[in-house]
Amino acid sequence: MFFSFTFPFFRCVIPSVPYSKFSSRRKSRPRHLIIIISVSVSLLIIGCFLSFLLIRKLRYKEPNISQEEKMLATNNKILMDQWIRERSSDFPLFDFNQIENATGQFSLDNKLGEGGFRPVYKFFFQGVLQDGLEIAVKRLSSYSGQGLVEFKNEIQLIAKLQRRNLVRLVGWCIQGEEKILIYEFMPNKSLDYFILDKRRGSLLNWERRFEIIKGIAQGLLYLHQYSRLRIVHRDLKASNILLDSEMNPKISDFGLARIFGPKELQANTNRVVGTYGYMAPEYASEGLFSIKSDVFSFGVLLLEIVSSKRNTGFHQDGEFLNLLGYAWYKWKGGNIPELICPTLTEVPQRQPERCIHVGLLCVQENPTDRPIMSDVIVFLTTESIILPEPKQPAYFNMRVKEEAVDPSNFNGSACSINYVTLTNPEVR
Repeated sequence: MFFSFTFPFFRCVIPSVPYSKFSSRRKSRPRHLIIIISVSVSLLIIGCFLSFLLIRKLRYKEPNISQEEKMLATNNKILMDQWIRERSSDFPLFDFNQIENATGQFSLDNKLGEGGFRPVYKFFFQGVLQDGLEIAVKRLSSYSGQGLVEFKNEIQLIAKLQRRNLVRLVGWCIQGEEKILIYEFMPNKSLDYFILDKRRGSLLNWERRFEIIKGIAQGLLYLHQYSRLRIVHRDLKASNILLDSEMNPKISDFGLARIFGPKELQANTNRVVGTYGYMAPEYASEGLFSIKSDVFSFGVLLLEIVSSKRNTGFHQDGEFLNLLGYAWYKWKGGNIPELICPTLTEVPQRQPERCIHVGLLCVQENPTDRPIMSDVIVFLTTESIILPEPKQPAYFNMRVKEEAVDPSNFNGSACSINYVTLTNPEVR
């Protein structure tokens, strides 16, 4: 049937021959037709396939961000060289080969973790210097404009901050595209490694947890009030609290921190950075931040330490949207002990409940209702003081869903950098 329709066409293509000659070759005609049809169909399929590939490449071609980042890095090279000369006396400037050797050529066996999203991406490695000093190496992504700002910011701040509850910067390295920060090594990793894991959480008794809470509070108080610079961290969370060999807490990761003037109470930014779930509502919605933003983050962290539950993605029988709502429900119902981590034994009767009370004071929606860190420490350590009644916390009726988002696609917002996810609030 197919050949009957196509025969007139091929009669036009094939040169005319006398009927007698054509008839003499009629037995070979089907073979010629099959060859011509096969070649035509093959060429048509190949053409369609190549056209599909071309269309797909044009449609789904990703923006060449790396080229823009390279241009930014090139434009900043002169300023960066000058900045390096100015900062060379603050901390030792290590040679890249020295760091490479210390980490076994950045071997995966020495990898501690990774965090952040492009273009602010980081890898963490463990290493040992020639003098036997154990170090943790943070290696930023190449050609990262945001990473360069963060890199400079962290060095400038830590150079002026020396405190037991703040992580210590050992040195730094910059060579070509490489930007590396070298810290003292924290053998017990980060706080979330313990409190958000049921098995490892049992290794932290209440006495140790309470010492960690007080240590974090002391570190924040130093940043807000007693350091040479008044600093708002803006990314306080469990993964940014490192634990040394004696389980002492140290606040880390100052890449997103901001310096406040002596009379400055709050500031505004068009680029919101941090992690929702720990982020104060006025900062997440309006870009307004202050020391009370850190107080809010501390309150969330405090409730997580006591309960061993994560604020984001919290579910309890499908009734509560997050840990703050669950804590508020238990507080109003007089069932505070149900919020305390069940693995804790030999817990003082009033101390954990007081911590929950202080945590709820810190996560109140209005910044003016939240205490400052000096008051928080007094509230935690002085049981004779009667605490004020907390108001309903922020995000009480809001789901905070963890979702990995590239900051380049988030209207100028950026995620946090250490084991960080950017999250989207979703109103119920």
